[in-house]
Amino acid sequence: MKVLVTGTAGFIGSHVAMRLLERGDQVVGFDNLSDYYDVTLKQARLARFIDHPNYTHIQADLADRQAIDAAFATHKPQRVINLAAQAGVRYAAENPHVYVSSNVTGFLHILEGCRHHGVEHLVFASTSSVYGANTKMPFSEHQSAEHPLTLYAATKKANEQMAHSYAHLYDIPCTGLRFFTVYGPWGRPDMALFLFTKAILAGEPIRVFNHGKHKRSFTYVDDIVEGVIRTLDKVPGKDSGWDGNAPDPASSGVAPYRIYNIGNEQPVELLRYIEVLEQCLGRRTRTEMLPLQAGDVPDTEADVSDLIAAVDYRPNVSVEEGVTKFVRWYHDYYRTAAA
Repeated sequence: MKVLVTGTAGFIGSHVAMRLLERGDQVVGFDNLSDYYDVTLKQARLARFIDHPNYTHIQADLADRQAIDAAFATHKPQRVINLAAQAGVRYAAENPHVYVSSNVTGFLHILEGCRHHGVEHLVFASTSSVYGANTKMPFSEHQSAEHPLTLYAATKKANEQMAHSYAHLYDIPCTGLRFFTVYGPWGRPDMALFLFTKAILAGEPIRVFNHGKHKRSFTYVDDIVEGVIRTLDKVPGKDSGWDGNAPDPASSGVAPYRIYNIGNEQPVELLRYIEVLEQCLGRRTRTEMLPLQAGDVPDTEADVSDLIAAVDYRPNVSVEEGVTKFVRWYHDYYRTAAA
């Protein structure tokens, strides 16, 4: 089938595009190649598949309504995977308007494209950050998530609610995926694993927030991609057991709509994550221990029982295996000397 994938120069989007092409789908890629981080890395991701005969690339911004309209009208995708967004939790403090433009206005343009061009299924990226002030572990899609702690999380929560309204009004099947701390080859330079690796190889100390005591459901990128593809193939319907007197936020009785967590069920303490990285690099590091950053949550733990039940899949790559693969890629891409 023909799939419009936004964010194909991005970390997760580039992996998803390649996987779709490998299984024989046609992919229309959409990305603005923003300079939020190293554009040459984004170009290198694209270079892996941009010449594939089943790939078409559009360089434009989600906030450009005409560009989105033209993409839908010209290419007529059957399904859409929206992974483009202004990323970075803390960047929002200095650049809030960029987040709303990309993550809210841009998402509205995607919904309008789906509405007017008969798209069969929209899969979109949400985030574990929507759980915000929640402390009951593991995080479940069936819990209320009404207290986001960052603007980034708030925009993603808005995406979920916008998608539900369009699913209800226009019968557009929508599935939101709450990603939990994704890492792996071709990752983002502003994320912890990248920052730690660069610092350790340079012999510099690393900054460790919350004194390294917080835990995360670190999720390897291939595990995320598998979940994205499987949910793309499972078009949601209305939940016949849904009760408006006790509404379940994970599904809907009035719209073809579903929310899934996608993350590793085994959370790992940050200090262990760093220990694994040191082992893979063959080097020890100095740490600068700092308090928890504003907007960060102490722990995340994913309940993925619904994802397992729906598509028979759970993320399962261990941090030992995943970090090893990342380090191998990092040495290769940056031509650094392995220890």
